[in-house]
Amino acid sequence: MWDHEIRAMASTHAIIAASVFMATVLPAVLVPGFSVYGTHLLWLYSVSAAVTAVSVAVFWLLGITPPTKKHTLGYKLSRLVRSCLYFFLSCLFFHTVVVLYGAPLIESAVETFSLAVLLTSLTTLRCLCVLGPSVQAWIRVFSRHGAMSVWDTCLQITVACTVVGAWVGAFPIPLDWDRPWQVWPVSCSLGAMIGYLTGLVAAPAWIHYHRKQLTYKCK
Repeated sequence: MWDHEIRAMASTHAIIAASVFMATVLPAVLVPGFSVYGTHLLWLYSVSAAVTAVSVAVFWLLGITPPTKKHTLGYKLSRLVRSCLYFFLSCLFFHTVVVLYGAPLIESAVETFSLAVLLTSLTTLRCLCVLGPSVQAWIRVFSRHGAMSVWDTCLQITVACTVVGAWVGAFPIPLDWDRPWQVWPVSCSLGAMIGYLTGLVAAPAWIHYHRKQLTYKCK
């Protein structure tokens, strides 16, 4: 029933996954001494920027964001400003949550906020692309039976995989293994990225497998 949307979703996810790969490979070629561990913050921001740019471009070209009745320049600028504000507030939110889960409050604050930027780029940005700057729509999608389209279901899966991945990535940090990937926040960043990529693969596959059982309420 939604074969066209599933194919578009799979293609979109392939492009975004390719951007993650390029954001890792290109700096390794262009920047001396670049590595995921040794220059982790550079890798983190490179991936965040790539995912942000490619996601915004691809979702805009696909026209996934719900259309608005107002087309004035002022209204579009207002949506852009609100989206940027939500992005920044999401960074603060993730930073606060990570600190409450045990990250240092003062020490390594830059690293903690960088992880928050990555999580925002992988989760909140996707909400902004699919749903727009609407808290009500976000609450609807992440409530029980709140999905109204395959893109809403995809959003639920990718966000959940990313957050769970970051959470699981924190488990090795306290272990006394003295490995370079245990330095804060390397394992959490890698966990979030692995979870995100897993979600990109799992979402269209799960939706395709369950497409006959999926039913959505009319908007």
